[in-house]
Amino acid sequence: MSARVGIAGCCGRMGQAIGRLASQESDLSVSAAVEAHGHADVGRDYGDVLGIGRLLGVTVTEDAAGALRGCDVLIEFTNPLTTLEHAALAARAGVPLVIGTTGLAQPQVEALRAAAKTVPIVCSPNMSPGVNLLFELAKTAAARLGAGFDVEIVEAHHRHKQDAPSGTAKRLAEVVAAARGVRPDAVPVHALRAGAIVGDHTVVLAGPFERVELTHRAQGREVFARGALLAARFVLGRAPRMYDMADVLMGEGPPA
Repeated sequence: MSARVGIAGCCGRMGQAIGRLASQESDLSVSAAVEAHGHADVGRDYGDVLGIGRLLGVTVTEDAAGALRGCDVLIEFTNPLTTLEHAALAARAGVPLVIGTTGLAQPQVEALRAAAKTVPIVCSPNMSPGVNLLFELAKTAAARLGAGFDVEIVEAHHRHKQDAPSGTAKRLAEVVAAARGVRPDAVPVHALRAGAIVGDHTVVLAGPFERVELTHRAQGREVFARGALLAARFVLGRAPRMYDMADVLMGEGPPA
């Protein structure tokens, strides 16, 4: 029997990428499609919204609480305030969560940790396997090259991305800072918002006579959608806890 997947932010760029991919998977089925109150697509069949050439029998809804009743897992790509609302609803309903929402402030992350005491949650600013490798490479490079190399982070996204710098860039700054024993705000981060850039992240380590650059470029949102579905498969049957993509990629975490 396929796992029932709900998608919050279902009509956004990421939501649609996840929906198209999930609708093709044999072990997953899209069971709920949630959008903001008053969204133009509320009431439409989600298959029609996705343009996949068939109806899914799933109506885009504003009712997140009602949608959760038919889900085994909810994938969340909305905004910080909505994510907190949905996390509270999911915790009450006992539905695991995959959260890719960016721009979360530390108090909001702590609220999600509280929800993760009730249901398992995978929370990551970037679902790409390559970016999660970049975190490890940046940590190693910052530590090995030492204070003789300046470190700065440059990221670029499409003009519609609301948060700047990106959650991924902030995580890179945290990783580099931890390796150097400094505060994350000591690592400069530069953000560009232009055109249709899916997502570029570069860690620049510059010494007096040489420079090392570690770069990841996403070529399509499908890489994030695949990561989100991988996280959805992982979180099913896990014990309540906050997980990240490193746990997902390593397949680590206690069973329920």
